[in-house]
Amino acid sequence: MAPGRHNYSNFTDELRARLSVVDVVGRVVPLNKKGQNYWGCCPFHNEKTPSFSVNEEKGFYHCFGCGEHGDIISFTMKHNNMDFKSAIAELANMAGLKMPDYKPRDPNVVKREDALFDICERAAQTYAEKLFTPDAAHALEYVRRRGFSDEEIKKYRIGYAPKNNIIANKFAESKFLIPSGLCRRGDYGMYDFFRDKLMFPIFNAHGKVVAFSGRSLDGSEPKYINTTDTDIFHKRQTVFGFNFAREAIHRANRSIVVEGQIDAIKMQVNGFGETVAPLGTALTEDHIALLCKSNRNITFCFDGDAAGQKAAARACNIVMPFIRDTSDVKFAFVSGGKDPDEILKTSGADAMRKIIDDAMNLTDFLWELTNKNYVVSTPGGRTQAEKFLDAQIEKIADPELRKQYKQEYEKRKFQNWHSWRRAPKTVNIKLPDIDVITKNTLVYIVNKYPELAERYLEFLGTLGVDFDGTAPELNMDINGAEKYLVSLKLQRYLEKLNAQKRELTTQLLAGDDTARDEIKRIDSEIEKFNEKLEVLISI
Repeated sequence: MAPGRHNYSNFTDELRARLSVVDVVGRVVPLNKKGQNYWGCCPFHNEKTPSFSVNEEKGFYHCFGCGEHGDIISFTMKHNNMDFKSAIAELANMAGLKMPDYKPRDPNVVKREDALFDICERAAQTYAEKLFTPDAAHALEYVRRRGFSDEEIKKYRIGYAPKNNIIANKFAESKFLIPSGLCRRGDYGMYDFFRDKLMFPIFNAHGKVVAFSGRSLDGSEPKYINTTDTDIFHKRQTVFGFNFAREAIHRANRSIVVEGQIDAIKMQVNGFGETVAPLGTALTEDHIALLCKSNRNITFCFDGDAAGQKAAARACNIVMPFIRDTSDVKFAFVSGGKDPDEILKTSGADAMRKIIDDAMNLTDFLWELTNKNYVVSTPGGRTQAEKFLDAQIEKIADPELRKQYKQEYEKRKFQNWHSWRRAPKTVNIKLPDIDVITKNTLVYIVNKYPELAERYLEFLGTLGVDFDGTAPELNMDINGAEKYLVSLKLQRYLEKLNAQKRELTTQLLAGDDTARDEIKRIDSEIEKFNEKLEVLISI
């Protein structure tokens, strides 16, 4: 290794994560995929028969003719006759990254990261052991009810964080409890961040525990809380389940992306080992870049509700710069208000496989998305739709592929838009789901406190509110904002229960005695949640 190269280790790792060796080499060497590798004529010696092999998964190239071998950095250095630092700058420009000022890696930083890995590993062991103790009987019963076998519990290292401060007490001597996100400091000393939670360790790509996701067991919200970002964990760059899925992605020649971590685990154990999920945040470019390093064939599998459709549209927008002529990107939707875990429980792996196999390809999905979002029966609507399509197509890096997409959509526009026949339209007026004051309050909260928006994302997605707008400034701190969201959620749930009761009462009056027990259950639920609402209002 050349002197000083160790100073660049973090940044070169990020470059290798961001840039595919096929993309870097493919800019100067025409490549064709055969089997698992790409092949072309070696740029380092004259040859007519391709003997130059590029492996995207491993990130290396090798010439069987002259023996040249390396990664994106060595290829850039040799092909462009550059020194190491110049090659790094060239690749940084290609990846859209800024070259930082490098200094020798501080041994104290390395020591700190190792200490964080150690405390997370020890915490994972503690939580896993605690799950099988009497104190965790309710947690173990819950996880087994969700269909997890003891073998699966062990594989995914599922555990339990008790109500007391087990981590703060057990590892009190460690200076890294707060930096790890495991503990916080309060008025009375250190306390555990995770208490009475079912614990899912979060692993980095190399299988090291870097953080945790805790699920509530008493019905309280938020349903999941995750470790905040630390020196070794960055939520926007972490794909849940990827460490388990890497080999399966290679074998299946694709990855499947679902919305939640339990969905990802249940998919993996039911024959879809290539499944992963973003972690408590919307899908990001970093997530896609990591997946594309393993395979550019991705099937996004989202719920069929409005929130799922919105997530799919975002995924489509993000994935466009990453597609190549060998990519197979698809979109599948689970309908009926269910998620993959429910489908697997109620209908089995074959039903889930049919949903995945019937997924819509990217070309059709983008076309359908355009037609849903714009009124293509009018000249103005068609103009907006064409601008949207053009903007999406321009994100494609390969000029020939970009040309093919343009030609495909030009043909569709001619066949569909310009032969439009307006169908008779039935006017339906739908009253707003929520009033203007409530809407403005929600828009204010989402924009002012994005951490609350993320925490209550599932609930907010059911309201049909456009949160991209503006709202009047309100005098509301984060505690008041969360209280508002919880109370609104309770009120809407009570409305739902009362609607169910009215329907059942009608059935009872019509002579259906089977509705009586269900009405009693709903009355009990209404009483319980009214008490919760009263307590919340009194705080």
